[in-house]
Amino acid sequence: MLLEMRRAFLAQLNDQDKIRWDECFADGSFAPAKKGGTKWMVLVDGSGTPLGTYLDSASPSEVKLLGHTLRAVAVRRTNRAGRPRKRPKRLIADRGYDSNVLRKVLKRCGIEPIIPARVNNKRATDQNGCKMRRYKRRWIVERTFAWLGQFRQLIVRHERLIETYSGFFHIARALLTLKRVLK
Repeated sequence: MLLEMRRAFLAQLNDQDKIRWDECFADGSFAPAKKGGTKWMVLVDGSGTPLGTYLDSASPSEVKLLGHTLRAVAVRRTNRAGRPRKRPKRLIADRGYDSNVLRKVLKRCGIEPIIPARVNNKRATDQNGCKMRRYKRRWIVERTFAWLGQFRQLIVRHERLIETYSGFFHIARALLTLKRVLK
């Protein structure tokens, strides 16, 4: 029921053209726990609204979890040709996502990747300086993590089951989306 409510909020934002599909940001964060931890993967639009999230154990890399996060985007938007669109136009991410394979996959999906290369990656593709200026706006996803961090239950995972922790995470995400609807 909570996911349907959040999807309704996102659909309402989409109908009002308040979701910025032109540039979206992806990043991951970490919540420590007694035995390991939990990684939060979040995809936000240009205004910081969480569009898709994915929770997993702390060990997998962010590159491997980005596909799950993109599949979690629940809003459908119709473009001019009448085809539903549920992917961002540009995806801006940090150096943790530096992978030429990931860039190719994103391009195949119709998403323009804006990911800076690591120092040791000499064969990085798509390193246009004009596009990299958009990278400066990555503070938007960091601000969304700060908003999620205001929910004290999410800071440290005390729950034994990931399902319980995930429920708290979805409540926080729905409240952030509702705030955006009420603006």
